[in-house]
Amino acid sequence: MERKQSWQGLTLQQVEENRKRYGENTLTPPPKTPLWKLFLEKFDDPIIRILLVAWLLSLVIAAVHCWGPEAKGFSAFLEPIGIFFAILLAGGVAFIFEAKAKKAFDVLNTVNDDTEVKVIREGHITQIPKREVVVGDIVVLETGEEVPADGRLLEAISLQINESTLTGEPVISKTTRKEDFDPEATYPSNVVMRGTTVVDGHGVFEVEQVGDATGYGKVYEGSQIENNIDTPLQMQLKGLAKVISKAGYALAGLTFVVLTTQILLASPTPPAVELIRELLNIFMIAVTLIVVSVPEGLPMSVTLSLALSMNRMLKTNNLVRKMHACETMGATTVICTDKTGTLTQNQMQVHETSFYNLKDQTLGDDALSQLVKEGIAANSTAFLDHSGSKVKALGNPTEAALLLWLDSQKEDYLALREQARIVEQLTFSTERKYMATLVHSPLLGKKVLYVKGAPEIVLSLCRQVAIDETQKPVEACKAAIEQQLLVYQNQAMRTLGFAYQIIEAGEPDRSYFPGGRLAKDTDLTFIGIAAISDPVRADVPDAVQSCLKAGIDVKIVTGDTPGTAREIARRIGAWKAEDTDRNLITGPAFEALTDEEALERIPGLKIMCRARPTDKQRLVHLLQQQNAVVAVTGDGTNDAPALNAAQVGLSMGDGTSVAKEASDITILDNSFASITRAVMWGRSLYRNIQRFLLFQLTINVAACLIVLIGSLIGAKSPLTITQMLWVNLIMDTFAAAALASLPPNPKVMNNKPRRSGPGGDFIVSRPMIWHIFTVGILFVIILLGLLIYFTHTGGGLTSYELSEFFTFFVLLQFWNMFNAKAFADNKSAFANLRRSPVFLWIALLIIAGQYLIVTFGGEMFNVEPLGWKDWGLILASTSVVLWIGEAVRFVRFILPSLRGRGYGN
Repeated sequence: MERKQSWQGLTLQQVEENRKRYGENTLTPPPKTPLWKLFLEKFDDPIIRILLVAWLLSLVIAAVHCWGPEAKGFSAFLEPIGIFFAILLAGGVAFIFEAKAKKAFDVLNTVNDDTEVKVIREGHITQIPKREVVVGDIVVLETGEEVPADGRLLEAISLQINESTLTGEPVISKTTRKEDFDPEATYPSNVVMRGTTVVDGHGVFEVEQVGDATGYGKVYEGSQIENNIDTPLQMQLKGLAKVISKAGYALAGLTFVVLTTQILLASPTPPAVELIRELLNIFMIAVTLIVVSVPEGLPMSVTLSLALSMNRMLKTNNLVRKMHACETMGATTVICTDKTGTLTQNQMQVHETSFYNLKDQTLGDDALSQLVKEGIAANSTAFLDHSGSKVKALGNPTEAALLLWLDSQKEDYLALREQARIVEQLTFSTERKYMATLVHSPLLGKKVLYVKGAPEIVLSLCRQVAIDETQKPVEACKAAIEQQLLVYQNQAMRTLGFAYQIIEAGEPDRSYFPGGRLAKDTDLTFIGIAAISDPVRADVPDAVQSCLKAGIDVKIVTGDTPGTAREIARRIGAWKAEDTDRNLITGPAFEALTDEEALERIPGLKIMCRARPTDKQRLVHLLQQQNAVVAVTGDGTNDAPALNAAQVGLSMGDGTSVAKEASDITILDNSFASITRAVMWGRSLYRNIQRFLLFQLTINVAACLIVLIGSLIGAKSPLTITQMLWVNLIMDTFAAAALASLPPNPKVMNNKPRRSGPGGDFIVSRPMIWHIFTVGILFVIILLGLLIYFTHTGGGLTSYELSEFFTFFVLLQFWNMFNAKAFADNKSAFANLRRSPVFLWIALLIIAGQYLIVTFGGEMFNVEPLGWKDWGLILASTSVVLWIGEAVRFVRFILPSLRGRGYGN
């Protein structure tokens, strides 16, 4: 402590002056969007916009019907009221689900600025909250503590820092000795950065930057820049809105011209008042066509589909913050993934041990086993925390890996350490590259000197090697050991060598570490090697192969070394034998490329190592220029700019608050397999939206044709406003919920991603268009035939026949909903119904709703109760729609030539 006290630190007056001059050590939070603004943003949707236009036009129609010659009264406003509630409901559901996700995220992402920090002020060590640290403060760092601000080291004793939150490097050695500086280090060897943690040793540094001015703060600020890139679904819906608008206006315009021509041909010079009345009626028909052409249930369908997916994805460890991210994952063509913590477990573990005389590398009661386990336990400064469900390593990750290996061998490292009384200890340093501890060994009843460190250094300190039950000179074994080390190093593993010396009784007491190094007359015996790595997560290789099979390019973007990154890529199956250096690039080399050169290089790129935040962000932007839909995974502050720039940012549950704030989805279990599941959900969700479009647009085509034909022949619509409200809003909402509830289909992962950008795949595919118009026209023919039958047999439509017609129309849509369910699967509509209980319940609800409306709707719906015989006839006759669909699907299934045409692709 005396040496630390040699720094006087700031006076209280200087503290206040520096706080005023440089600011507080807090990060400026992003401005919170008011709830009312978030609510209004939900209506900034292309389909909702044209629905708003339809609502305004329906208000005009209602006003004319209410106060015009027909004088229908306020019942004329039922349709605009219904459309208004459809708009409100679609926006409200989206707002509620996103607000709920935001609340869960805020709890997950709580930042604590009150952590105690040791600083020297006015010559004394004191503890203050992290937010009160100012520029110029002298901060004392100990193992396990987080660095509170950016600064320059004044003292570093065996100091090792975990910089993975900023660079991806788990352990970086820090020093104040210029001759030991690492020229390849991302940050200078005598600089410590806010947000990193001390894994070993201790140090003292002077604060140079606080708060937003720190490297951590700058990345945080950069991650808040608004990303205005439209998601693939938003682009698709904008395109669909344009198509619907153009079709509606074109149909309305054509109708207006045709009907006006009819009037003028019938009476070339009609009275002015009569002409104005007729033109107003024609205008009302044209406006009605525009309103009917708008799929009122579509916004609700999309919202329901996204909302249900949000909830279900949470159960598979995907916390979705932004609703459209659910579907965007399904359109992803490239995943840029971090290595540490995403592909690997972010916990160093012993991959393999090679203690030469240890049988099966299993610890027992023999003398060598006693030396190995006592040496690992006593010659270490790391600890294990068993308090949680998962054992947590405290201290140097490499040393902790050895303790975890002991733990796996059912050995209590803490008991061994406490029993072996330490006489003298030399902690690890980057200069020496080894650690040594002299203990009183209760196992041997003697003093034992244990040494571990870089194998080549430890081996050079030894005189013999314990191998083949004997001890051989180092020179006789050196070549074999170096060959063994080369094998491990080629696999990007860290290696440690172990040695010991038994101090015989009677030897005089003396220091074995004169001048901070091992005494030259030590007689060490080399006993073996341990290879240590951050292992790949067990589920990652299969998950990566699933992505590659699904046509998604997986790129590893990491701050790690080329060798480590290449080895991890090889283990997960992303790096093949035929890959060359052309498929790998370092951050500095990538920065040196022009945009044109980089655009030519990145399609085949598999690994970017030694990557910095700006490199990752630039890679994302360049991929997007090539119409790629990019998902970025990351857990560190260095990942935040790229997370924000991507169409989907995926942060890890135990990642930094900055990374989570910049992301769209948080992977709670940190598993790449959860990302693959998110892709499956996204693709299935897109199919469900297509299914609803198939269902909804078929109704719209039929309704438009009925209105058009009716207006051309001068017939009145057999369906009332309230009946159309039930069909277009309530029933469509039920159908949306039913189709959105369909479970994800794992087989979607066998397909390539759909093409995005200009010239890409449209949400309404050619097979869908064929189905919509064929079935829509078929419905119109059937319904017109039914009207002709009723008119021919009775001379006019009775109230009972109108009830039959209304029920017939609804049940045609009901059975078509089953056809929509089977769309794109080439399977029967009855397949997997057991896995779709919600679909079945909603289908029953639609039938029950129709029965209640017809039975008890009375004057409001202009209906009369139907007899059971008629119900049976209508159900049976309308079900022909389903059976025709089943027949078509059967033919497509058994005839490869037809199936190859890609029904639903």
